[in-house]
Amino acid sequence: MDDAVSLIDVHATYEGERHATLAGVSLAVRTREQLAITGPNGAGKTTILEVINGLLPIVSGDVRVLGEPVTATSHRLRARIAYVPQNLFFPPDTPYLVRDVVLAVRFARASLLSLAMAADRAHVDRALEEVGIAALAGRPVGRLSGGQQRKVLLGRALAQEAELLLLDEPTANLDPEAKREVADLVARVREDLGAATIVVSHESGPLLGASDRAVTLDAGRIVRNARAVPVHAART
Repeated sequence: MDDAVSLIDVHATYEGERHATLAGVSLAVRTREQLAITGPNGAGKTTILEVINGLLPIVSGDVRVLGEPVTATSHRLRARIAYVPQNLFFPPDTPYLVRDVVLAVRFARASLLSLAMAADRAHVDRALEEVGIAALAGRPVGRLSGGQQRKVLLGRALAQEAELLLLDEPTANLDPEAKREVADLVARVREDLGAATIVVSHESGPLLGASDRAVTLDAGRIVRNARAVPVHAART
């Protein structure tokens, strides 16, 4: 089985920084696997997601995603990746409706001249139903709670038919019930899509416990690579 993601001796540095944010990271994620990346603030967790998504050029090393090399111009490849950044929240005055926010991702799968067809709208409606927010389809996305907005973004991933999910702190600043709901939705979306999933998290919880494997990053290097510990086992 081919790896969905492969990083070999990757070094990456943000513009203007003197020190490497990633310093020789090698990592493989199998197809359908859920990998959790943990570690302190500034360890390079978000950087790995940006490198995988082609948003941050690497200094050296090799990055391959879904069988293709990653470059800054890998637009067709990024259409196969659903990336949910940590701080992506819609301000209250965002005018777009939930259905339109999810529908927009269907354009990435077609040519720029294509219009949304009935099949696309039906696909979006099914995705909203699957993540439990069909009743919110006509609501302005900026009027939703943080947990509801996370569901919108997971609905986008489902409608996108993504092959790789990149989730950066998807349960941050949510109450315990909302954290469980998001973890359950990630599992459902992952199963429906058959997608590999990388979850960045700095805290333990149901999403981390549901991962197949966890790596710990510190100062841009992987310092631990092991099977994730289920939540119920961690409490015993």
